[in-house]
Amino acid sequence: MAQPAGPLDSPWTRRYASAPDASVRLVCLPHAGGSAPFYNELAKALSPDVEVVAVQYPGRLERWRDPLMENLAELADVLTGELLPLTEGDFALFGHSLGTTVAFEVARRLQARGRTPVHLFASGRGAPSRHRREFATRPDDRTLLQLMRGLGGTDPRVLADEELMRLALPVLRADYTLLDSYRYVPGPPLDCPVTALNGKEDHKVTPVDAEAWREHTTGSFDSLVFPGGHFYLVDQRAEVTGTITARLADSRDRHGH
Repeated sequence: MAQPAGPLDSPWTRRYASAPDASVRLVCLPHAGGSAPFYNELAKALSPDVEVVAVQYPGRLERWRDPLMENLAELADVLTGELLPLTEGDFALFGHSLGTTVAFEVARRLQARGRTPVHLFASGRGAPSRHRREFATRPDDRTLLQLMRGLGGTDPRVLADEELMRLALPVLRADYTLLDSYRYVPGPPLDCPVTALNGKEDHKVTPVDAEAWREHTTGSFDSLVFPGGHFYLVDQRAEVTGTITARLADSRDRHGH
């Protein structure tokens, strides 16, 4: 199904492992402050059975000149158009944290265009209907730094490098503005299975928030908890990879493939 392609299809997508014969494509969306290479290892682990396409948001790495986006609905609109050519065969979406909310909004838009994903993986984020603001007011640099240190997932050497942090903070602030300005608008549920994945010690997502994903789909739903905090998926990579593989195989069986 998936055509072999270089890593730079468009400014928005990256491919880190070749999977020309893959029967399903997994589009992965990063967390706040994150970028496409976060999914490099996952792409290699799932290849060649699943082709991973990692999304690169504007304003980071080689897209550093592209204006940052602060409106999640606008981001989802643009991203839907960019991803549409990649949804002709079976595809699924995996988001982590901010990426989960973006993935959900993209999935809604694609479904409205007749391109329903075979699965949505909602990692590190409660259901859209349970959305809460991260900050009461626009956070200053110190608040953002404390947040990054508290969540983990950022190399301590990056946190200690003043120049790198100076570059990272505007990106992080824009991403939290995306989240804090987001308003869930009720609409038709998704028609695909949804799997919620969370870290047992992740205090940002309560079991009730995770369970509420059930309301957002007519398909099956399951909620999995792994050891670890908000970035549980870094330490639990093998388990997460196995879960994705198994759920995608189930989804394909249901489609009769």
